[in-house]
Amino acid sequence: MLEVRPYTFWFVTGSQHLYGEETLQEVANNSKEIVAGLNKEGNLPFEVEFKEVLTTSPDIHNLMLKANADENCAGVITWMHTFSPAKMWIAGLKALQKPLLHLHTQFNRDIPWESIDMDFMNLNQAAHGDREYGFIGTRMDVSRKVVVGHWQNKEVTSKVSDWMKTASAVAEGNNIRVARFGDNMRNVAVTDGDKVEAQIKFGWTVDYYGIGDLVEEMDKVKEEELDALYKEYEELYELPAEASEPGPIRDSILYQGKIELGLKSFLKKGNYTAFTTNFEDLHGMKQLPGLAAQRLMAEGYGFAGEGDWRTAALLRFMKIIAGNEGTSFMEDYTYHLEQGNEMVLGSHMLEICPTVSATKPKIVVNPLGIGGKEDPARLVFDGRGGDAVNASLVEMGGRYRLVINEVKAEQPKIDTPNLPVAKVLWKPEPSLSEATEAWIYAGGAHHTVFSFDVTTEQLYDFADMAKIECVVIDKDTNLRQFRNELKWNEAIYR
Repeated sequence: MLEVRPYTFWFVTGSQHLYGEETLQEVANNSKEIVAGLNKEGNLPFEVEFKEVLTTSPDIHNLMLKANADENCAGVITWMHTFSPAKMWIAGLKALQKPLLHLHTQFNRDIPWESIDMDFMNLNQAAHGDREYGFIGTRMDVSRKVVVGHWQNKEVTSKVSDWMKTASAVAEGNNIRVARFGDNMRNVAVTDGDKVEAQIKFGWTVDYYGIGDLVEEMDKVKEEELDALYKEYEELYELPAEASEPGPIRDSILYQGKIELGLKSFLKKGNYTAFTTNFEDLHGMKQLPGLAAQRLMAEGYGFAGEGDWRTAALLRFMKIIAGNEGTSFMEDYTYHLEQGNEMVLGSHMLEICPTVSATKPKIVVNPLGIGGKEDPARLVFDGRGGDAVNASLVEMGGRYRLVINEVKAEQPKIDTPNLPVAKVLWKPEPSLSEATEAWIYAGGAHHTVFSFDVTTEQLYDFADMAKIECVVIDKDTNLRQFRNELKWNEAIYR
C-alpha cells in the first residue's frame, strides 16, 4: 500500500496582552486541554500539535513562516479564545501557504449561570473574537475552512477530521507523480491539458515514457516472483477452471502478473504514485494492462486510461482522502433509460478498482475488441450500493473546474454473464436527465473518479484550498440557476 507522510496540524490560539499574564496563561492551558482532547477523543486521522498563544503581529507572522517551512505540517488550525484584534493577523495570513481551518469554539460548553462574572466574560470571548478574526479573513480573501461548535461535539470533530484528510492530500500534491506510458488517445480533447499548470497549481508532476521503458522493466521479472504473485491471485480471487492447467488462459493471467510486477517496479524506482496507459500505444506488449492496473489501484495508485493524466492524479488525490477505500477510476459507459428508473452503468474497458466491489472479484480472460492485442485478463465484479460522488477535473482555457455529481449507487440485481468487465450502477442526483444536462453544460469529462468515501464537502474544500472553480450537481440542482452559476464563474475565475 502506498504510504502518506505522518502529517501534523498546528493549533494556535489568538489573544492579546490587554488581559494580563494570568489570563494568557489560562488561555494557553485551555488550548492545551482542547488539543489533548481532540487527539484522545476526536478520532482524527492526524495529530494536532499545540504551538502557542499568539498576541503580536511579528509572532503571528513568524509562526506562519515556520508552518510553511515544516514539511510535516499539513495545515494550521486557529481559534480566538479572547478578542484578538485582527490587524495583527494580516501579515501572517498573507504569508501562510498551508491550508487553514478557523475553529469557532469555546473552552466551556455551557454558560455557568450562577457564577458567571466579568472575569469569565473577558476570558471566554470567542463569540465575538472569532468574528473579528473572521472579518479579516474575508476582507483578505483568505481560503479557509470555518467549523463552528463545541470542540467535544462529534459533528465538529467529524468536520475537522474530513478537512484534515483533504489538507493532507493537498500537502501530498508535491508527491503525486504521474508516469504516462504513451500519449493521449489521438484527437480526444478533454484528456489533454497543460501539465506545467497542473504542477504550478497542484504540485502534480507528469512525465512521459515510451511503452518500451515499461517492457524493459517487465523483461526483468523473475519466475519465482511471478509464481508467488499467481498464488496470491488464487487466494484473493475466483479463477477460471482452465487456469488450473497450463494453456492460454493461465498464460494470459501470468502475463498480467508480469505487467503488474514490471509496472510496480518502474513506478517505485521513479517515485511515481499514478500512471496512465493508452490502448493505441502498446508496442512490444501482448496485452493492455487490465488486472495489473486494477491491482495497482487497489494498492493506492492513481490510474486513468487513454493517457488521461489529470484523472489519474485526481484518483491518487482522492485515494489519499479516502484512505484508499471505495474509490476508483470510472467512466459513464451506457444508460438504462426506463422511465422512472433511469440509471448509469459505469465501467471501463478493463480497469475498475476492486475497492468499490460488493462481490468477490473473478479473473476472466476475454477478447477486448479494441487495441488489436491478445485477450487480457481482468477482474470482474459488481459494485456495491450507497451514497457516492463522481468527480471530474477539467481545464477551461487557462483555469480549472472541478465538477461533482452526487449519486446513489445500487448493487446490480440482474446478472450480466456476457459482460466481461467490472460494473457499477448509480442514479445521479437530482435525476439522470437533469444531472447529465448540467454535467454537459459544465464540460465535465467522460472519465471520472467515483468514490463512496470522499464527500462533496471534502472536494469543495480542495477546490477552495487550490482556488479553483467548483460546481456541484446534487438533489437541489436547478438547471437554470446552474447555468447562470457557470456564467458568473466565467467572470470570477477567468
